[in-house]
Amino acid sequence: MAMFAWKPEYSVNIKEIDDQHKQLVAMVNELHEAMTQKKGKEVLGPILAKLINYTATHFAAEEKLMQQHGYPDYDKHKAKHEKMVQKVLALQNDYKGGKITMTFEVSKFLQDWLNKHILGTDKQYSAFLNDKGVS
Repeated sequence: MAMFAWKPEYSVNIKEIDDQHKQLVAMVNELHEAMTQKKGKEVLGPILAKLINYTATHFAAEEKLMQQHGYPDYDKHKAKHEKMVQKVLALQNDYKGGKITMTFEVSKFLQDWLNKHILGTDKQYSAFLNDKGVS
């Protein structure tokens, strides 16, 4: 059973971004599923690596749209992206150093961050970009 289900209210009404958000949700659920099968530690490293790579692609796509259309809170949004990247890199370093043992805490952090980020800051730029005709 999925830990984090995609809901219509998560949509930013920009297909490319929604599809990317769904991929991020799938990664959180992949980790949760592995944990329920007692394989969380085995998959945490690869999932963190995949998450780091995918968020870089996703954040770049969001930031490109914001810059192209003159989003006024671009700098603030980019700073939140950078903070998330640093947090995930720290999680990866902790994992490699043997400090992370509770994969539930990691998946809960990722779920909470995605939920707050999509429903908070992403909804703010989506209204702006939707008004500019981006869908």
